[in-house]
Amino acid sequence: MSTMVAETFDCRVAFAEELLALARADERIVAVCNDSVGSSNLVAFAKEFPDRLINVGIAEQDMVGVGAGLALSGYVPFVCGAAPFLTGRALEQIKADVAYSQSPVVLCGMSPGMAYGELGPTHHSIEDLSWLRAIAGLGIVVPADPAETRAAVRWAASAATPVFLRIGRFKVPAVTDSFSFGTATLLRDGSDVTVVAAGTMVSRALAAADEALADGVSVRVLNMSTIAPLDEDVIRRAMRETRGIVTAEEATTTGGLGAAVAAVVVAERAPVPMRMLGVHREFAPTGSTAFLLEHFGLAASDIRAAVVDLARADA
Repeated sequence: MSTMVAETFDCRVAFAEELLALARADERIVAVCNDSVGSSNLVAFAKEFPDRLINVGIAEQDMVGVGAGLALSGYVPFVCGAAPFLTGRALEQIKADVAYSQSPVVLCGMSPGMAYGELGPTHHSIEDLSWLRAIAGLGIVVPADPAETRAAVRWAASAATPVFLRIGRFKVPAVTDSFSFGTATLLRDGSDVTVVAAGTMVSRALAAADEALADGVSVRVLNMSTIAPLDEDVIRRAMRETRGIVTAEEATTTGGLGAAVAAVVVAERAPVPMRMLGVHREFAPTGSTAFLLEHFGLAASDIRAAVVDLARADA
């Protein structure tokens, strides 16, 4: 008996298509990149709007500074670059030129997490959520699929606020139909354990919820696409209405989504147990993205195991 496999998509394609459509309608929209026209999927944008694409070369600090200057001059800049280099090399400029100055720049971290796979630890972007969460005044959005990516790009273009969009490269299935900045989306209701997931982990959390039914465990799945500001109310409801929380992220758990959720739980005097799935304070090795996700226990089966373990421990 054959099993139908869900079609998967590269969110960078949805990002590029939506950005191009917005640029056709609004001449203020410009793109700034770090010699990453191809990897940022800006080829079509460059062809149609060559005078609205600024390629600064491999100079990420300049790239963010240029973006801030354009924003303060009335443009709507989408600053695009590989997530590890955009956030790691230009962190000071993101802090001072964008967040502190409240320059309405859309920072687009392309191919985040472990999407670069075989290129190894220098190209993995698993720390970005942690260090960006420490910066005041910066929104952080991690879309779960192409539809949410498109919606987030549309929102960012009109929001007039500093924001970081984590644009995934690892292919994922379609799981959403809406996006609201600062609000988590309930994708599956359940009464035993809540899984709070972001980005590539959302579809895997849904698959885990299906699998956990065989274990008699009812799983609530929350798509926490906005990491900052965090939807704390939905976490508090999960603490009241379910017996435990599992977080899943393609990032380090030190300061990322899991840490953000844990801070809410602790502030409420830790009324429920938690499990945090992600990379636990270590460098990710070299290997394909699929291998690395398995290596760090981020498969649907791993989420299911954490959910079942938590449910039974609290039984």
